Amino acid sequence: MINADSIIDELPDPESARRFLARLIEIHPAAAQKLERKNALFSDVLTLVAFSPLIAATLLQNPEYLWWLDRKRGENVVRNKDELLESLARFSLTNSQLDPHVLLARFRRRELMRIFLRDIRRLATIAEITEEISNLADAVLENALRIASQDLDNRYGSPLESDDKGRMRRSELCIVSLGKLGSRELNYSSDIDLLFIYSAEGKTSGSGTRDPLTNREYFIKLAEAVVKLVGDRSGEGAAYRVDLRLRPHGRVGPLAMSLADTVRYYKGEAAPWERQVLIRSRSSAGAQILFKRFASAVENSVFSTNDTIESALANVRRSKQLIDLEKATSKGLDVKLGRGGIREIEFVAQALQLAYGGQDKWLRSPHTLISLDRLADRKLLSDREYTELAEAYAFLRRLEHVLQMEHGLQTHLLPNDPEKRRLIGARLDFAEPTGFEEAVEHHTENVNRVFRRVFGDGDKSPMADSSGDAGLQTAVSEVGLEAATACLPEIDFAKDVSPRVAEMIAARPAIVNSVLFNADRSGDGHYSDRLRSAVSSESTFGGRLSALRTIWTEMIFEIAVLDATEKLDINESKRLQTVLAEASIETSLEITRHEVGNRFGYASAAGLSLAVMGLGKLGGGGVDYDSDLDLVMVCGDQAASSEMYSRAVEIFVNTLSAITRDGSLYRVDLRLRPHGKDGVSFISRTAFADYMRNTAAIWEMLAFVKLRGVGGDIELARSVEHEIRGIVHERAALMDHRELAAETAKVRSALEKKKRGFRRRGDIDIKYGPGGMLDIYFAIRFLQLRDDHRDDDKTRSSGAMLERLFQAGSLTAEDSGVLRDGYRFLSALDHNLRLVVGRTTRMPVSNTRALGHLARRMQFGSPEALIDELNLHRLSIRQSFDRILAETK
Repeated sequence: MINADSIIDELPDPESARRFLARLIEIHPAAAQKLERKNALFSDVLTLVAFSPLIAATLLQNPEYLWWLDRKRGENVVRNKDELLESLARFSLTNSQLDPHVLLARFRRRELMRIFLRDIRRLATIAEITEEISNLADAVLENALRIASQDLDNRYGSPLESDDKGRMRRSELCIVSLGKLGSRELNYSSDIDLLFIYSAEGKTSGSGTRDPLTNREYFIKLAEAVVKLVGDRSGEGAAYRVDLRLRPHGRVGPLAMSLADTVRYYKGEAAPWERQVLIRSRSSAGAQILFKRFASAVENSVFSTNDTIESALANVRRSKQLIDLEKATSKGLDVKLGRGGIREIEFVAQALQLAYGGQDKWLRSPHTLISLDRLADRKLLSDREYTELAEAYAFLRRLEHVLQMEHGLQTHLLPNDPEKRRLIGARLDFAEPTGFEEAVEHHTENVNRVFRRVFGDGDKSPMADSSGDAGLQTAVSEVGLEAATACLPEIDFAKDVSPRVAEMIAARPAIVNSVLFNADRSGDGHYSDRLRSAVSSESTFGGRLSALRTIWTEMIFEIAVLDATEKLDINESKRLQTVLAEASIETSLEITRHEVGNRFGYASAAGLSLAVMGLGKLGGGGVDYDSDLDLVMVCGDQAASSEMYSRAVEIFVNTLSAITRDGSLYRVDLRLRPHGKDGVSFISRTAFADYMRNTAAIWEMLAFVKLRGVGGDIELARSVEHEIRGIVHERAALMDHRELAAETAKVRSALEKKKRGFRRRGDIDIKYGPGGMLDIYFAIRFLQLRDDHRDDDKTRSSGAMLERLFQAGSLTAEDSGVLRDGYRFLSALDHNLRLVVGRTTRMPVSNTRALGHLARRMQFGSPEALIDELNLHRLSIRQSFDRILAETK
């Protein structure tokens, strides 16, 4: 039974929690009784309402959100725009009676409740929180644009324009976001600053119910409709307050302008502050290609090579002075616009970007934290200044979030009232008011000192060599000329071959030290010791995440350089990456145990009985660049606290996958766990076995053929691996082989059709397309299940299993030869594609340079020869796949 008082007494505002609970019991007694039976949800809900009366009111009006929150509270990844659009589509189906603008406002409020819970629990960085809030705004804008476009098309027909050859095509619109939405740093209650740009002039088709319009008229109406859907405050308030004052010509300008007119304005008429605004701009909805064309056309006007450093700093200083004149408050500290506030941090970053970004394109990042990091790498900010600004930014943004989510208002004011400040400090985890006041003073003083240093004295403006090779030059001086002379040509070659290597060096030039200091390194698998050593020296969770990402990046960089310079073969590269992934899992678990014990006070955290089970490439021991980690988290049957394990999995996944200023490690995918997205984040050993024995579908059996213990409680992991493998194969032995074959073909076809919708004409998808790697994977797993060939340490990989299947008579000589040759070819092509191009399964048919590198690495004389060989393999593989399944049928 829950001890409600003990939970409530620990909250920053216990009285608010008690009032909510009493009101819930009064008007929704059944919901209150159900809530009190769910310990973890009960704690989370009372915490939310103690922070936000707005959320309390929302839950009382919509008690069904409690059970939605129960399903979503365990999610610990940043949901992207597409995922949020899917959620919005489902929300629309169940709320179809609502007017669109009311539906959008309700959906946003519900999603913010989930995000704010992660924010309060510190399960995400400030960058992740603001990114997800921004993704939510993008999804709402995209949905509104689709609704408004359909309505206008019905009335006026489609807007048309003429291409270069005189053919008619549909004109497109891009909603460009500026400010905090433009840099993916949106607040809970921010305005959204927008521009509407359409592709070209023309007129509508006239196929609607009304007379045709010019494109200008159509797109102005479309912009008005989108703004009304998103910003209409009738009923329950608007989803967002839309600000269009930053558009060309301000309030007197048209709501939408053509691409040509918009480019002409920013290159000719725009004031310096208007160009400064474009530093933080991107496409939020509509045709992204339009924004790319716009950004490319105006980039040199924003980051001019003609302006002097003094001129750039002076222009930003004038923008700040205008803001200072507009703001006026004697009721407290404005954490955004006040002295030492967020705007001073943003303006430091933007001023230095404008001053030096003309010569150094790498500095042109819209995100404030990323900008600060890059400015520090170029020595335009000292390490101390960077640390102070980054810490102040995180503190002030969290303070701003707490202020805004209390009542859902756009406020940045920290009031003077001592009791209100005490409550705000408590919500930020300060036990005493003095500690909170000291933190506010400390951070604002640091920010203002840096701000005055950058803007106060022109002679003291930061000067540095901002060339792209500055980091390489530093590395040479540190390791000595002889070692560097031997390694730098190889690094240059690796940069040329692999954009991955080039991006790593651009982001962190000093990373070359990891290769230069180990010039004779030929492959180092001692990753666990290096990771643990780096993490052990840090005393905070954030420090451990930073150290883990820094050393991990050095290790993957070492592998990539050796790989690009052909000092590693493919198998060794994958082996090292698998070892690194397993070491990262173990180190993340150590961090998790420490954090669970410290953060939640679980005395038993050190003995956490948690097994990490791998599927996919990790399960098969073939981790490659950008591989997801498909995981299932299993606890022992004697797990003492489900709450502790739930928290542990959240922190573990966050440790492995969170995107911080130091980068990220892996994308963690838990969707293959029992019950998928509807399942809890971990499962007990017995429940896992019961699920696989009684509930799992055939597609799940095909996936779990490759289950392998990869970390955590090794004894438990090995036991689970053996038990689940036995269950899967025992179930398969009792099945009609024709049913197994039919289901395998069905699953394979569904994956192919799903990806086909995202393909462009002429694309070749080497994984999902016909004759791709999935044909081989599914053929192998089908035969393993049909003929009871169980994975072992020697034949876990696809290549080894194909040989075993042939030796056992499960594969004919013809099909064995086709699949083995096809697997070797596609596996090598996939590996090189990841190294040369990045995370993609599609051949870069329009990128002749990348195709040339791929052809050379695959030892073909020309890209055309490589494509011809690929097509031959795909045809043969598909024929073998069909033959293997048909023979069983």
